[in-house]
Amino acid sequence: MFLRFVCGRHAKPIVSYPVRTIVSSRSASARKTWGLARIGLTTGAALTTSVLLVNALSTIHADAEHLEYKTQSERPSTPLSALLRSYVVYSLCSIPALVDWSPAILSTVSAIPGLKQITEAIVRVTFFDQFVGGDTAEDAVPLLEQLRAENKGCLFAYSVEVDEGEAAGKAKGSVKQSVHKQIVAETLHCIDVAADFEDKHSLGGGRDLRGRKTWVAIKLTAMLPHAQTLTNFSKFLLSTRPSVSPPVPFPGRPLVSDFGVLSAYPASGSPLTETDVADLRELRDDLRAICQRAKERGVRIIIDAEHRSVAPAIDAFALSLQHEFNKLQSRSSSWFRSSSSSDTSTVQPLVYQTYQAYLRRTPEYLRQSLEAARADGYSLGVKLVRGAYHPHELDSHAVRGAPNALSISPDPAPPVWATKPETDACYNTCAALVLAQIRADIGRSRTGATPSVGVLFGTHNWESCDMILEQLRMLGMARADEDGALWMPEDVTERVAIGQLYGMSDALTNSLVDRTRCTSPFVIKYIPYGRLAEVMPYLSRRAIENKSVLGNGGAADERKRAGMELWNRLFG
Repeated sequence: MFLRFVCGRHAKPIVSYPVRTIVSSRSASARKTWGLARIGLTTGAALTTSVLLVNALSTIHADAEHLEYKTQSERPSTPLSALLRSYVVYSLCSIPALVDWSPAILSTVSAIPGLKQITEAIVRVTFFDQFVGGDTAEDAVPLLEQLRAENKGCLFAYSVEVDEGEAAGKAKGSVKQSVHKQIVAETLHCIDVAADFEDKHSLGGGRDLRGRKTWVAIKLTAMLPHAQTLTNFSKFLLSTRPSVSPPVPFPGRPLVSDFGVLSAYPASGSPLTETDVADLRELRDDLRAICQRAKERGVRIIIDAEHRSVAPAIDAFALSLQHEFNKLQSRSSSWFRSSSSSDTSTVQPLVYQTYQAYLRRTPEYLRQSLEAARADGYSLGVKLVRGAYHPHELDSHAVRGAPNALSISPDPAPPVWATKPETDACYNTCAALVLAQIRADIGRSRTGATPSVGVLFGTHNWESCDMILEQLRMLGMARADEDGALWMPEDVTERVAIGQLYGMSDALTNSLVDRTRCTSPFVIKYIPYGRLAEVMPYLSRRAIENKSVLGNGGAADERKRAGMELWNRLFG
């Protein structure tokens, strides 16, 4: 339900707003407060009843077959309190209607003094603790230590979103300015926390940049005064970009010429205003500062995907940053700083872009991206995911052209595949393509060439993970030992990683760790953080977007795993 917490998308950063109080005549105030309270109490009763129903019913919303651990490693047992929390959380997430209504429920009860504090206290010990790493980056460090002890890495994300009204340009300018700059400053701080953690665990005291698996994810809409600026830039790009051959379906493919508009005032009739251009210039400077800090500290940057209405603009920024910060260089010079020729810290790339397999453009776009990187001499960082907006994309496309419609696609067909099997097939095809490129890249690097391709597979799908491991074995990038575990050398783990969201799919994460052998983490967890008051809207909005992860019985399967372990622990 509140799962919308786990990977923020297109909404913008949030600030803490003062508690609303009701001030009116005594009788009117009492009637209004009692009416709102009844809503809140009814909501609470519904949530409690839902949990009880989950316990009573044998199947709920497409219960999936329980997936056993493929192997069992010796790791600390999960505390009973955490198991109980997981059971309650995923019981609620197993009820589709509750998931759909979760943003409205949270919004209602959070507006009622008294109930707001109770709601936040309940959310903190349930959904917040399940899916968020902490209030601050420092709060999450013990979690990073625990993960590293299990040979798991981390993808950090400061998951504070911008208010919907602010995104439409309705908030006050002074607030907007302070918020988006605060996000930039916190991102720089997050990089330093990640780097300090890796320096502590580095065999070379921070000088050896191999095996550093604490990365940072960023969201571009959070770093602008107005998210609408990226939409305007996307419209501009769609109307001015020259066509490519073969054509790439919407949202197209970025070109190095995309930023030409930033060197001149927008033409009359352009969707971009002078303010938009100034904000885009500022964003470019801020992103370069973020990447420069990451380069100096040895932290990789992952640019998250967002809604299609801003995709062309995000693609343009990602390409520009990869051109500058992923530029290939000889092995005699370090990726991040000067070093001896024997130092292998030249591993590329620094900046990763997200490719979503549910988009029809992705196979051709990925192929052309690989070709462009080779031709222009920069390394390509790929984060491959399925995507979490499928119903939203279909709905947006259906009303494109209407006032306030989010879709800006000129194509008659929706930008996403019609069915999940098509998305699954696309994901596996793209994964195989990237792995083949990495195999060739390893061959070239062993003759002295700089590594030029890196990939993070973001997936909760067992079949895709099995396919990736099998491809690594078949391509000679991993070898099986007598127990069937795959041994991967350093030049593979520096280029390939698999990730899941924190608080989700732990059985899959543990299975991947158990089935692989490597000197540095091959599996990472996406860990959002932020103060509860800031991430409450993020938590509620994540619910519906993550139905793609928890649908088809995914939440019920997580609930059953927690329930079975609770039963075994209590009753043996």
